[in-house]
Amino acid sequence: MSTEQMAGGGDHAEPSPPPRPLDAVDRDILRMLQADGRASIRSVAERVHVSRANAYARINRLIDDGVIRGFSARVDHERAGQGASAYITLKIVQNSWRTVREQLQALPGAAHIALVSGDFDVLLLVHTPDNRTLRELVLTRLQAIPEVLSTRTLLVFEETDLDPATGPSPAAGLGPDPDQPAP
Repeated sequence: MSTEQMAGGGDHAEPSPPPRPLDAVDRDILRMLQADGRASIRSVAERVHVSRANAYARINRLIDDGVIRGFSARVDHERAGQGASAYITLKIVQNSWRTVREQLQALPGAAHIALVSGDFDVLLLVHTPDNRTLRELVLTRLQAIPEVLSTRTLLVFEETDLDPATGPSPAAGLGPDPDQPAP
């Protein structure tokens, strides 16, 4: 797929303004809210050492700028009755991303959809009650979408959510934090 097609180049939506740079306080606020989306303005302000009014204004700006897209709960899918999880890769007909995305969003248990580059076009994360339901989802629902050329299912045996408050470990190879002094 072309870069324009992948980026949604055919839509006639309003172009969004360029993102504003985030400073260290903004990044600290984001880490806090990722770890606890229910944190009060007061606790955010205290932990990042700004006034409540400043914290409130920054959070609202992050929401208005689209940096914060919403607030949600982290769910243990197994305990919530969704014991089978899988990443499903899809190869799709060229130029069909928008159509396929709409159909994938309607799937029960769809948790994440990404248009990607490489050997396949779409990566889909699903959570279902059991493997039988997962099989039916793949064989009956996904493979019935005319634009889906092929699928590959990768079962998830175990998951570990990373704590956004602490960030990746240095071994993750993501480089140093630009706001931390060099060793």
